[in-house]
Amino acid sequence: MSAPDHRFERVTDRRGLRRFLAFGDRLYAGEPRHVPVPRQQIRRWWRAGVPLYLLRDAAGTVVGRTTLHTDADFDAKLGRRCQLFGLTEFTEPAAQPLFDAISAHADTDRDLLFGPVALLPNQAGGVITSGHAERGFVDSAWNPPWYATAYEAYGFSRRFESDTWICPVPAPPEPTPPVDVDPDGARIALHRGDVRRLDEQLDLLRGMLNASFAQLGYYTPISAAQLRRQTDGLAYLLDESLLLYLTRDDRPVAFVLCVPDISEFLVAVRGDLHLVNQARLLAARRRYRREAVLIVKGVVPPHQGRGYQRLLAAHLHRNLHTAGYTTLRSTYVERDNAASAAQYRRLGGRPLHGYTFYAKER
Repeated sequence: MSAPDHRFERVTDRRGLRRFLAFGDRLYAGEPRHVPVPRQQIRRWWRAGVPLYLLRDAAGTVVGRTTLHTDADFDAKLGRRCQLFGLTEFTEPAAQPLFDAISAHADTDRDLLFGPVALLPNQAGGVITSGHAERGFVDSAWNPPWYATAYEAYGFSRRFESDTWICPVPAPPEPTPPVDVDPDGARIALHRGDVRRLDEQLDLLRGMLNASFAQLGYYTPISAAQLRRQTDGLAYLLDESLLLYLTRDDRPVAFVLCVPDISEFLVAVRGDLHLVNQARLLAARRRYRREAVLIVKGVVPPHQGRGYQRLLAAHLHRNLHTAGYTTLRSTYVERDNAASAAQYRRLGGRPLHGYTFYAKER
């Protein structure tokens, strides 16, 4: 149970929502390594009914925040009834009271606490466990070193340990391989992003994403509605040369999606991408086309092992270099995913942040 001098309360009105957002600002004030989740995304979750909570100390000061939510698909994936928590931030003294409150307010039929996720592991969340001197970036976590210590002191165990990666973008060492015909005679074609067809292309990517990631222990299928929410605003940010996919006899088989890294801008505006800030970002977008973030890549299972992802990586490298990008970061890759790690090493990359989720039996 939470300490008697702390109060755990659900956000029920806009004033509470402002406090929820402001706590993150206060906790990370002056910390450029932490990249906030866009406020518009958090507001959408709140309007959709995702339960947001604040933890107050005896003086009434907000010292922690979290969400408490569930997901039937994730329960089915893990074979457990999980109480998910996310957007979880706290001052160091508030760690135990916040974890007490999460446990005490979890649904009674839930037997595993799992998080932090926003709102699922295949969307965002996590805790970094190393590389704290390196800044965070879009769609990834950054937290002080004592976060991992606090979780583990409370009895949480690491799940889905991973790494984020960082790679230089030098001139390609050899000509980009051609894209034409497979050894078995199948026609291979390379396609790139097109803002005029973005909805259609994202739907193609969703099909490949769900198929290629189904084998991962944390992954639950993304619906069309979820993808629309996750990619809201992508059209004004997209560098068309960084969304690539392959078709084999006109059927999509492999893809990669990178976006310009706007982390510096998100930090400067405290995650507030209202219309005026969107216009400012659009006007200054060339400034943020020196570093990029690889959001997701994959190959549908029947066609894995044919070198398609290596082919895409070569064309992505060429496009990055041609456009003037100097650095590529990648969202987390599980440590048992040797093939993905090998691709980054071939680019001269290295692990950036140790990354994990946490679980605790109730």
